[in-house]
Amino acid sequence: MSAIVEQPTQSSARTLGRAIALLSLVTIVLGIVAQGYISDRLISFRDPALTASTILANETLYRAGFTLYMIEMAAQIATIVLLFHLLKPVNRRIATLALVFGVVGCTIKTFSRVFYLAPLFILKQSSLGALTADQLPAVSLILLSVNDRGAGVALAFFGFETVLEGWLILRSTFLPRWLGALAILGGVGWLAFLSPTLGYALFNIVALIALIGSIAMIGWLLVKGVDEERWRALATTSARLP
Repeated sequence: MSAIVEQPTQSSARTLGRAIALLSLVTIVLGIVAQGYISDRLISFRDPALTASTILANETLYRAGFTLYMIEMAAQIATIVLLFHLLKPVNRRIATLALVFGVVGCTIKTFSRVFYLAPLFILKQSSLGALTADQLPAVSLILLSVNDRGAGVALAFFGFETVLEGWLILRSTFLPRWLGALAILGGVGWLAFLSPTLGYALFNIVALIALIGSIAMIGWLLVKGVDEERWRALATTSARLP
């Protein structure tokens, strides 16, 4: 019975590829909107008072930013899980390791977003324990900095994940090797966040390389798709291994 369950279906590879592409697109678009068009417009890390007044004056937009962040993370988690299922015929152990790194990164990043939401609670208090009303904007900005740095820590784990996924793509035969090379290049870039100072200094360059790799992957999966015959052959062979 288990052998029958493990048999790959004819359409599974193409379906996985399209789902991964669409979820990756959702992750990228929502991340850009939430960060570039909401957070970066409302938050000034050099001016606590200005940030506090801007957030309170645009509370609905700010809350929408949090919602977009949450949907972004849900889409990214789903993408990571589906990538595991697509790439596990190549090497299940490496695919599992990539899955773990990705989920850990998502956990850290999602938890960090709590610090994004916290200022809404703090700034609506006239005072908070030992803190005066004048001190609340500074505390809020510290929490926002923790949110930002937490997302940076997550990027290092995404770096490990992406390097491993790139290696799997290189070995896969059902996806072009150059997509694997682009993934590895982007993943190595995210590993710069093992040293946050270096990571933030290189962020714009690394983000551009990673974006190019992601767009290439999305385009390939939507237009060309996975080589189903090779994927099925590899999946069948992998299912027979102990």
